[in-house]
Amino acid sequence: MEILYKKPILTDIPQMQRIVKKYVEDGIILPRSDDEIATNIRSYIAAQIEGEIVGYVALHIHSITLAEIRSLIVDEGYQGMGIGKELVQRALEEGKTLAVKEVLSLTYNKEFFEKLGFHEIQKEKIPEHKIWQDCIKCKHFPICNEVAMMKKIS
Repeated sequence: MEILYKKPILTDIPQMQRIVKKYVEDGIILPRSDDEIATNIRSYIAAQIEGEIVGYVALHIHSITLAEIRSLIVDEGYQGMGIGKELVQRALEEGKTLAVKEVLSLTYNKEFFEKLGFHEIQKEKIPEHKIWQDCIKCKHFPICNEVAMMKKIS
């Protein structure tokens, strides 16, 4: 089974929404409208098997030095194959080419990100605009159980 990593296109959005739906409903991943995904489609990297999107991640730029790994998802039937790790590594490489210095992630899976070289930081170090732009949309706001992780990439 060959895994193709690619930049998704707008017609991939329905597949992307399908695989993330359960995680959005469970409050693990923030909801993103089709239009929001379309507006940010260039920030995504997708994993595709036999023409179907099975996972994706977004590298969201916050400032001239900081980006964020967000919306990391791998369809349940394809977890444990290294797809999530490869998606994050590709996003980090893209961050390097853009001269990003640090990459943030808010996660419920601390161990996954630690294996990729991230370390835990205090949530107070998260840019305030992140809180009011994204976190406010979360069903768990303001009681957040996610762990803030950071990695230097330059």
